Amino acid sequence: MKRVSKFAFLAALPLGIAAIAAPAHAVDWSSVQGKDVTLFYPGQASWEWVLTPADHSGAPKFREGKNCKQCHAGEAKDMGALIASGKKREPTPVAGKRGSVVANVKMAHDGDKFYARFEWPDAGEPAQKMAADFAARVTMMFDDGKVKEAGRAGCWGVCHDDATDMESAGGKERKKYLSASRVKITRQGGGDNMKGQGDLDQMKAGGVFLEYWQARLNPGAAAVAVDGHILEKRTDHEKPIVTAEGKLDGGKWVVVLSRKMKAGDPSYKDIVPGGVYNVGFAIHDQYTWHRFHHVSFEHTFAVDQGEADFVAVKK
Repeated sequence: MKRVSKFAFLAALPLGIAAIAAPAHAVDWSSVQGKDVTLFYPGQASWEWVLTPADHSGAPKFREGKNCKQCHAGEAKDMGALIASGKKREPTPVAGKRGSVVANVKMAHDGDKFYARFEWPDAGEPAQKMAADFAARVTMMFDDGKVKEAGRAGCWGVCHDDATDMESAGGKERKKYLSASRVKITRQGGGDNMKGQGDLDQMKAGGVFLEYWQARLNPGAAAVAVDGHILEKRTDHEKPIVTAEGKLDGGKWVVVLSRKMKAGDPSYKDIVPGGVYNVGFAIHDQYTWHRFHHVSFEHTFAVDQGEADFVAVKK
């Protein structure tokens, strides 16, 4: 039997099959300028807490129009340390919990896909695991200007006082949601008093939701990609279009999340050249879950050009 070289075999493959074997486009991240973002531990500081003068001294300024980062720039590390210690807004401090983590964030696109890269130091094994399935998770939530809270506080606008493990939860599990999805919001949150399905459908069709991307991580294992949207609740999409790559290397997690810029699905937001988007970041480490994460203040990203914290250019 005549032997066929592997090169001749590949040349004989149909174009579609050969394309599968070809390497995917890789961004030269060394050519992309990154930015360090300090994510801090928020404890039970909810959206409603932020808005309440009796609880939060900055609430009057926030209500007048100042955003979180405008008042607290440079304070994230100290705020996180105070809360993680249990001295403020944390009734059940986690042993060994670091108050903050600095993640280097880079963004780019290739004309077809948008990429977000995250790098941060691993915190090591915890004294006790809350969730045994994944050692770490990194999430980005973004909006294209349709959700006003996102521009004022990043993903904080979906963290309510009655969410799972929060002050007013009463032992009930409740996922993240937008205030606009509730008939009324009180200091304790919006509960399950949701607007009618017709109103919710109209909001979603109008883009009033946050999109989120998440990588779920374990050392030595392939990253698991999750995506979804948040309106009346956080909804994971059954078949995510976001892809995730990640590894623990030299004591640091390095993760890349990506998807096509034009989603082709109304449950996602198209990412377009010239567009400016509000974005927030979160990291769960040491096998934590729910609110026991680190979060950022509000940030922005733009595509190709624009006034933003991150400008994703074509690579």
